[in-house]
Amino acid sequence: MLKSMTGYGRAQKILNGRDILVEIRSVNHRYYEYSSRVQRTYSYIDEKLKSLLKQKVSRGKIDVTVTINNIECKDTEIAINRAVAEGYVNALRSVAEEFNLKDDLTLSKLIKLPDIFNVQKVSDDEEQVWNDVAEVAGEALEKFIEMREIEGAKLRTDVLEKTALILDMVGKVEEISPQTTENYRNRLYQKLKEILDGKDIDNQRIITESAVFAEKIAVDEETVRLRSHISQLTDLLDTGDAIGRKLDFIVQEMNREVNTIGSKAQDLNITKLVVDMKAELEKIREQIQNIE
Repeated sequence: MLKSMTGYGRAQKILNGRDILVEIRSVNHRYYEYSSRVQRTYSYIDEKLKSLLKQKVSRGKIDVTVTINNIECKDTEIAINRAVAEGYVNALRSVAEEFNLKDDLTLSKLIKLPDIFNVQKVSDDEEQVWNDVAEVAGEALEKFIEMREIEGAKLRTDVLEKTALILDMVGKVEEISPQTTENYRNRLYQKLKEILDGKDIDNQRIITESAVFAEKIAVDEETVRLRSHISQLTDLLDTGDAIGRKLDFIVQEMNREVNTIGSKAQDLNITKLVVDMKAELEKIREQIQNIE
């Protein structure tokens, strides 16, 4: 199914004592560009997250935000530095005996002394964290792709409508072109006769040369190729692949044929049709820039 490069997906779940939120956003971009906002303590999941998205997304500027809040899991662990505590106790009691002081050492006083406790971060089970994040990211990715497909369907409809308008105009050019070519040949024949009047030149030669020059303004080949390009474009719109770049190339070829028709046209009506076709092609070009 055709996909837009614009999309948004969000999922949030509590897994293994962690509240995990994943948000995925994207806008159009020529290539695949990934950026993320992940808490530093969980930076080890970033490359895996990038690979996960790359499997489903081929183009677009992707921005991912991952927020992990510990609800039941311990962030830190407090350990008693027994050697330091013992050193404080021995030192204080030694001073008390030496100076005949009252030994009023209590636990509440001891814990106020520096370095009694070591606060250590509990090591994460990185595999478990990644599995949980991947589950939530997978749900966000599904919603993200669904939105891309909805937007893609709208783009497809719009491009097909504009393509149908161009095809209709191609038909009008094909109706006008033969008579334009014939009129041009007749005018050229009369002009050549006037210029060559009285000279010993075969009349059939004048007719032949007039026809040859008149064929140079015929646009039959261009309209045939234009129809072929339009057929390729509509066929591509029905595929499920990433087709944005292919569509861009086909539109460039269509524009080339329309320009050639415009340069060869010797009729005001055809010139007007060329202007209208170029206007519709520009609208199509703008739309396909947002197709993956």
